[in-house]
Amino acid sequence: MSRPLEGKLAIVTGGSRGIGAAIAENLASKGCDLVLNYTSSSSTEPAAALAAQLSSAHNIRAVPVQADVGTTTGPAALIAAARERFTDPATGRFQIDIIINNAGIARNALLPAVTVEDFEATYRVNVLGPLLLVQAAQPFLPTDRSGRIVNISSVSSSTGFVTQSVYGGTKAALEAMTRTWARELAENATVNAVNPGPVEGPMYASNTPEFLEGIHGWVLHTPLMRAREGVDSAEVVKEAQKSGGRPAYTAEVAGIVGMLCGPEAGWCTGQVVCANGGMVMLH
Repeated sequence: MSRPLEGKLAIVTGGSRGIGAAIAENLASKGCDLVLNYTSSSSTEPAAALAAQLSSAHNIRAVPVQADVGTTTGPAALIAAARERFTDPATGRFQIDIIINNAGIARNALLPAVTVEDFEATYRVNVLGPLLLVQAAQPFLPTDRSGRIVNISSVSSSTGFVTQSVYGGTKAALEAMTRTWARELAENATVNAVNPGPVEGPMYASNTPEFLEGIHGWVLHTPLMRAREGVDSAEVVKEAQKSGGRPAYTAEVAGIVGMLCGPEAGWCTGQVVCANGGMVMLH
């Protein structure tokens, strides 16, 4: 089996579950060593179990690291922990080849109900965290353009979904930073974003009926969200009859991220790449 990322090191924030775990699985299958970042102590056990499973299944090194990227000190602490664990003892060399800015939170509310605390917390995790992480990692990026940075955005950056003044704004900001970093870090790494729509997992399941009703038309017109009997599970097909379509499987989003991390993606930078089944089609 091809292992195009053999010997490379990736940092995946929010890497203990959901999309982050699926991305970690995809990169590990390509031979990539991993730092699996997580925030809450409740994720300590899942992160450790995932690291052990990926290490065993793919013969790579995977290390879980707890650090809150939504604080001013968390991103630098994450890089320091990675450096401690992955510096070559013989040469003293340490390089970060791939960064996946996946950690994110969503606090949806209609405009009158948005609070300053909602705003500050969401922007800290979704915008300031990636900025500080890339800033701390920059001295350790490759110098031959072989690095890869992928920011996990959302269709919410451009769809104007009701209740997402704050969340949608953070993802638009992340996409703007993606384009700036693509220029500033051109000799180090390509920098791209992907923009998932609905994805299976607790974040999508926690949406209110009102929010789901608001995106129903979008789902109906998303080409790849049509559920298929005999391909998708009976449960997924049944749920799609009510919602208008199925959410993405985490592995489908991870596959697009993994594609952008390979050497063959070296001529793509500063882009927001579709990872939403065609929910959003931009020129």
